[in-house]
Amino acid sequence: MLNAITKTGFSFPGQTNLYTGKVRDVYFVKDELLIMVTTDRISAFDVVLPRAIPYKGQVLNQIAAKFLDATEDIVKNWKIATPDPMVTVGRLCEPFKVEMVIRGYLSGHAWREYKAGKRTICGVPMPDGMKENDRFPEPIITPTTKASVGHDEDISREEILRQGLVSEEDYLKLEDYTRKLFQRGTEMAAKMGLILVDTKYEFGKDGDDIYLIDEIHTPDSSRYFYLDGYEARQAAGEAQKQLSKEFVREWLIAGGFQGKEGQQVPEMTDQFVNQVSERYIELYEKITGSEFERADISNVLSRVEQNISKFLAAYYR
Repeated sequence: MLNAITKTGFSFPGQTNLYTGKVRDVYFVKDELLIMVTTDRISAFDVVLPRAIPYKGQVLNQIAAKFLDATEDIVKNWKIATPDPMVTVGRLCEPFKVEMVIRGYLSGHAWREYKAGKRTICGVPMPDGMKENDRFPEPIITPTTKASVGHDEDISREEILRQGLVSEEDYLKLEDYTRKLFQRGTEMAAKMGLILVDTKYEFGKDGDDIYLIDEIHTPDSSRYFYLDGYEARQAAGEAQKQLSKEFVREWLIAGGFQGKEGQQVPEMTDQFVNQVSERYIELYEKITGSEFERADISNVLSRVEQNISKFLAAYYR
């Protein structure tokens, strides 16, 4: 198997903290910079799976960087530099305690809720008579709480404001940014023959300013369908051809795993790991329109550490 980063343990000058997320290792430097290493870990149902996926971190980091650059006219973002294919360095912000999920189509979690008979999600009504993967009359915003540990939970706008998780003034801005970012992502996807089905955005504050943080429009945070044939597949009641992490979730569900207590992750064979890697690379090429250039991963940990150290030495020179 190819090398893949499952974890890091770097120590940089001025480092004050290290946060290990499901996929990213985040280094805090001098209380002003975040160094986000997008590892090759993969999670589903809020569980980190036992094997890492080669090139996945590079795919996610480079897609996110592209979309951060392409949307900075809508809202400022945290990115300062990408000193390595798997690394983004950016501004340290205070994250809001909610994630802004926006859905253009009835898919994934929303469909599972709908199929169970629910007609509202996060306080937002969903029309009767819809089929899986039908388009909503207009995109709906379905926020979640941002859990440090365990599962994120659906939450309504009213509950966010009642709990004081976000001020009303800021929340209205988050909704506005979310709709504009989704529209831009939808337009960019359509040019590449894709449909941006749903996605999530995270925001933070530095002083009085709101910044878009973390990743954007990657296959971990978003779901894409192929535009060609979408209508015909819907009319025929067929599954949509998609590029997202949903195929991993479906594989896990078929193997009897949905992240619930007592369930075991099915065996991740070399063949399956390679298949997942190729699917991530396929999405990169499809969404960016560029050929994926595989970085040298013969000693990937050393490469990442050296590139970050060079950046910091130059930044604080």
